[in-house]
Amino acid sequence: MFDETVVDLSRLQFAATALYHFLFVPLTLGLSVMLAIMETVYVVTGQEIYKRATKFWMHLFMINFALGVATGLTMEVQFGMNWSYYSSFVGDTFGTLLAVEGLMAFFMESTFVGLMVFGWDRLSKGKHLVITYLVALASNLSALWILVANSFMQSPMGAELNPITMRMELASFNDLFFNPDAQAKFVHTVIAGYVTAAVFVCGISAFYMLRNRHMDIAKRSFRIAALFGVMGTAGVITLGDALGFIGGHAQPSKLAAMEALWEPEKAPMSFNVIALPSQKEEKNLFDIQVPAFLSILVTHSLDGVVPSVQELQEEAKVRIHNGIPAVHALEQLGRDPQDAHAMAIFEAHKDDIGYGLLVQKYAPDGDLTQITEREVELAAKDTIPEVWAIFWAFRIMVGLGLLMLLYFVTAIVLTLSNKVHEKRWFLRASVWMIPVPFIACEMGWIVAEVGRQPWTVYEVLPTWLSASTHSVTYMIVSLIGFVLLYTVFAIIEVFLMTRKIKEGPPPASDLELQQRGLQTQTQLSAQ
Repeated sequence: MFDETVVDLSRLQFAATALYHFLFVPLTLGLSVMLAIMETVYVVTGQEIYKRATKFWMHLFMINFALGVATGLTMEVQFGMNWSYYSSFVGDTFGTLLAVEGLMAFFMESTFVGLMVFGWDRLSKGKHLVITYLVALASNLSALWILVANSFMQSPMGAELNPITMRMELASFNDLFFNPDAQAKFVHTVIAGYVTAAVFVCGISAFYMLRNRHMDIAKRSFRIAALFGVMGTAGVITLGDALGFIGGHAQPSKLAAMEALWEPEKAPMSFNVIALPSQKEEKNLFDIQVPAFLSILVTHSLDGVVPSVQELQEEAKVRIHNGIPAVHALEQLGRDPQDAHAMAIFEAHKDDIGYGLLVQKYAPDGDLTQITEREVELAAKDTIPEVWAIFWAFRIMVGLGLLMLLYFVTAIVLTLSNKVHEKRWFLRASVWMIPVPFIACEMGWIVAEVGRQPWTVYEVLPTWLSASTHSVTYMIVSLIGFVLLYTVFAIIEVFLMTRKIKEGPPPASDLELQQRGLQTQTQLSAQ
C-alpha cells in the first residue's frame, strides 16, 4: 500500500547518502589525474622533488578514495533495501550497468591503487607511471558507468518495457551507452572533478606558502594545479552549456523549473537572473530579468522559445488521459498474458504509460475508472519539480563556476610571474576557496536529481510507485543511522586530511638535495 511518508523518507535517505558520497567522488576523479600529471613531470625531468610531491598528494588521494568507497557501497544496498520495485523494474538494464562498473572499474581501480601506493621501490619509473595512469583511467571509467546508469533514469534509451514481466528490458546496449545525456553528463562531471582537485591542491599549497613551509613543493604544485584548473573550469562551463541544451530538450519540466518560467512567453524570452518562485501561486513573487537572454542561452537563437510550466501541465493532462488505457491494458495482461486486444491497446498507448501510473497515486483504491479531472490536474501539477530548489541550486552552481574561473585566471597570472607567494591576500583567498567546488558539485547534483521528479525513470516509472513498503519507524531509524554513520565518515576524512596536511610532505632525499645543489651551482655560474 502506498504511504507518502515512507516514499518521502526513502527519498530523503538516498539524497542524504548521495550528497555525502558526492563529497568524495569529485576529488578522487581530479586527484587521480593530477597525480598522473605530477608523476609525468617527475619521469620526464628526473627531478626528485616532483616524486616527493606526487607521494604527498597520493596520501591525500588515498584517504579520500578509501572513504569514497565506504560511502558508495551502502548506496547500492539501498536500491534493494528501499527501492525494491524500482530495482525489479529496471534490474535488467540498470543492474547491467552497475555490474559492468563493478567488474571493469571498481576492481580495476582497487588493484592498480595498491600497485601505485606500494610499487614505488618495486617498479621502474616508467612502469609505475603507467600504473598511475591506469588508476586515473579506472577512476574515470567508474564514473562513466555510473553516469550512464543515471542518464538512463534521466532519459531512458536502449530499453523497452515488457508488459508481461513489467520490467524494462535491455534492447540496445549501443543506445543505452551512447545516450546523449550520458556522454554530456560524463564529461561535465569528470571535468568538475578536475576543477575540484585543482582548487584543493591550490588551497593546500597556499596554506604552506602562507606559513613559509615546504615552499618548493607548494609553488610547483600550485602552478600545476592552476594550469589544470583554468582549463578545467573553462571546459566545465562550456560543457555545462551543452548539457543544459541537451537536458532542456530531454526534460523540459526541469528546464522550466531552472528558469522559473511559469507562463508562456514570445521570443526572444527574458532570463530571470534573480527570482522568488512560488509553487503554490505558480508565479514569481519577485524577479530581475535580462531581456532576450533566455532564448540565446537555451536555444542559441533569438527566435527560440522554452515551454512554460502552464504549457507543460496542459500537455501532461493529455498524456495522463492517454496513459490510463495503457495501465488498464497492463492489468488485463497481468490476468491474461495472451489477451491480444489488451496488448494492442498497450502498444497504442505505451508512450504515456508513466503518466497513467502517475495519476494512479490519486485513484481511490488504485481504481483508475474513478479518476476525475481534479485528480488529473493534481497529477499534472506533480510533473513540475520544486521550482525554488532547482532555480537557486542552478544559479549557485553557475555563480560559483564563474567565481572559480576568475580565481584560476588570477592564479595563472600570479604563478607564471612568480609573485603568488608574495600576495598574501590571494593565498588566504585560496584557502577559503577549497569548499567552493564541493558546494558547486552538490548544487549540480540537486539540479539533476530533484529536477527529475516526480520520476525515478523519467516519464516511465513514478517515484511514488518505486519505493519499498517499509514502516515509517523503520525509515526514520535507518535514516538517522545512515546520517550518523556518514557524518562519522566525514569527520574521519577531515581529521585524517588535516593531520596529513599539518605533517606535510616527506623530507627530501639525498638525491633531491644533490639535485638542488647542482641547480644552485648552475645558477651561480650563470650569474
